[in-house]
Amino acid sequence: MKETTTAAMPPCFERWCQRFDDVFSHKAQKREFRHYLGGLLGESERKNLFQMASNAVEVTYHRLHHFLTEAPWCSDRVNERRLEIMNKCSQTRISRGFSLIIDDSGHRKSGNFTDGVGRQYIGEIGKTDNGIVVVTTHLYDGRKSLPLDIELYQHADSLAEGKQDAEFEKKPELAIKLIDQTLNRGYQPGIVIVDAGYGNNTSFLLKLEKRGLKYLGGFAKNRKVTVKEKENLPQTIRIDELAQSLSKEAFTEIQLNLDKPKKLWVVTKEVEISGLSGKRNIAIVMNAATFSLATDIDYFITNISSSIVTPQWIVDTYGDRNWVEVFYREAKGWLGLKEYQVRDKRSLIRHFILVFCAYTFILWHQLTGGLRRRWASIPLNTFTEALEAFRTAMSYRFFDWLTLNRDLFASYKATLGYIWA
Repeated sequence: MKETTTAAMPPCFERWCQRFDDVFSHKAQKREFRHYLGGLLGESERKNLFQMASNAVEVTYHRLHHFLTEAPWCSDRVNERRLEIMNKCSQTRISRGFSLIIDDSGHRKSGNFTDGVGRQYIGEIGKTDNGIVVVTTHLYDGRKSLPLDIELYQHADSLAEGKQDAEFEKKPELAIKLIDQTLNRGYQPGIVIVDAGYGNNTSFLLKLEKRGLKYLGGFAKNRKVTVKEKENLPQTIRIDELAQSLSKEAFTEIQLNLDKPKKLWVVTKEVEISGLSGKRNIAIVMNAATFSLATDIDYFITNISSSIVTPQWIVDTYGDRNWVEVFYREAKGWLGLKEYQVRDKRSLIRHFILVFCAYTFILWHQLTGGLRRRWASIPLNTFTEALEAFRTAMSYRFFDWLTLNRDLFASYKATLGYIWA
């Protein structure tokens, strides 16, 4: 049932929203915060402002739009409160040693009037197109996957002075700002995991090391490394050429126990790299036993000591990065992360943070077991299962409300031009 009304939301929803009340200065802001989150969590496939207003009794487009674009509230404070709530519960607390995943994600956006829009690589479609890209930090600790912070990448084409504009910042620069926000909260990541867009950036890696952070990142195949094999003189060679020169016996076979079992062949080497003082460890991961047979080859770099960097460690640790992709898929597919009807940067960030709040609401109740006890007879092991349990609660409560407010619902349908009887 796609229709909702705040008056019929499950009690757990109201208790969650009350925890944010002192962040908002006006009663209207508190009301629209509930309306917006309720719309994001609802069953409607579309999550833009117009559709969310149309699907909810006593919710109007203009009030929602004003809340998102003009109302004087701070998205940073809302986000901090969201993380504080997670940190107050033993089942959801952010403990030391988690994997901090840095990633960027894009989606198509037509026109050129929205902040950040430009022709750039969009990961979800695998090609360059007109769109928007955001940079995010994400936490995974073996039990929970949680978005931390988000920033809009302002493509040079979207700025008046291009790359010379004062507002222009490269993605690695935005990533460092987000990492600093994580550290300033007192969170202590065990490792930072990045893809090759960041791992191949020497300046970015140096900034991580300056902050005392360990990292594991993707690496470009054309980067040169200096290798010393036993008694031989040091050799400087491209990493893909190094991979090609290694014998089959140099690689270790790793078995991944996924839904569909997968084998990988991995080798690790201690090397020197231009621009980085001292030695680093690199890894070559292939989907076949030899370079000539492999169709998928990945290269990695880390500043973790050689005593820890084993082939199994490389595969297991970098596998944590998949959780941010899972989050993007769920947030875009179920909560409308890429659906909005605003153009300016502040409003876009507000929308993203409200999606984070909706996601965290479901995650919190999944981890603490509330939805399982009241609204499900099966284990809620995934976000989508927990969301479906909450939507079941919404439908049940709305049906009860409808039996007592039939005239009000008929009036709501009449405003949309329909007759309900």
